[in-house]
Amino acid sequence: MIGYYILIGAIALVSWLVSNQLKQKFAKYSKVQLRNGMSGKEIAEKMLADNGIFDVEVISTPGQLTDHYNPKNKTVNLSEAVYNQRNAAAAAVAAHECGHAVQHAKAYSALGMRSALVPIVSITSGMSQWLVIGGLVLGGATGLGLGWWVAVAGLVFMGFATLFSFITLPVEYDASNRALAWLENKHMVSREEHDAAEDALKWAARTYLVAAIGALASLLYWALQVFGGRD
Repeated sequence: MIGYYILIGAIALVSWLVSNQLKQKFAKYSKVQLRNGMSGKEIAEKMLADNGIFDVEVISTPGQLTDHYNPKNKTVNLSEAVYNQRNAAAAAVAAHECGHAVQHAKAYSALGMRSALVPIVSITSGMSQWLVIGGLVLGGATGLGLGWWVAVAGLVFMGFATLFSFITLPVEYDASNRALAWLENKHMVSREEHDAAEDALKWAARTYLVAAIGALASLLYWALQVFGGRD
């Protein structure tokens, strides 16, 4: 278990460093005011319209970095700062979330796969590690094969969460690419503003990358405990 705690600690440290850098980048680029004077809400509405999407509503949601696209009710949810402010960071986030709306409208396959996994992961992710640990304890205490199978079931559940994390990567990177291409092609931002938006989105994507690597590392660790300890 010591090895597991070291692994989790290392992943948590890297995650904190990336998250902290992301917050610093957004704070920095929030000071880069857009020359066109458009708010995040206006940026989002224009990107949707330019892509022929008129059935998605742009709304404000409380909190910081709470921005997301909801495919169920077709809403682009922008945090209050992004919704109202007129800077490079707000433009980047607003366009990125609209990138997900464009993916939905165009039936982007990776987004469809991620959406299909959501109900499965929401049920299995919370119990996966407990099943693995419980199975290992049960197998060690009783010597019965039942414990091993319980642990394997936990690994399968953990695998769904890991798969979800990796499918999220192309979804997020593609949304950012769509956002940056639109911002540039429609001349919505200057070169300085575009570079700021690109850097902000790169750091946002890295949070998903760290999460995926962490999920895979955890899965491999527990897989070694389950299969490595079996005769």
